[in-house]
Amino acid sequence: MPDINSSDNLFVANLQNVSLESLVKSKLEVLFRQQYEAQVEIDGLYDIIIEQVEKPLIELSLGSCSGNQVRAAQMLGINRNTLKKKIDNYKINVRNIKSKYKNSSAGQP
Repeated sequence: MPDINSSDNLFVANLQNVSLESLVKSKLEVLFRQQYEAQVEIDGLYDIIIEQVEKPLIELSLGSCSGNQVRAAQMLGINRNTLKKKIDNYKINVRNIKSKYKNSSAGQP
């Protein structure tokens, strides 16, 4: 078991009180600072960020619904056909998600 010091415990405790928006903003601030310091251009950032948030959101939603796309779409507040397009676009393997969450409690809140 890894040695956990008090600063690690503080970090974990703070994560429970920090919004997703704050975490994303903090990560983006680092990205922009690094981009500025490296003096490089970033193209397509919007699509990159949306994919990095949307794909795990869809995967976890499907997992919590045991792969049921109708229920996952309802949970997400999107049309089932839209969900199917996103699954195809991100190449999400629903069968793997179903078996992963079927055999564990990871999909349970």
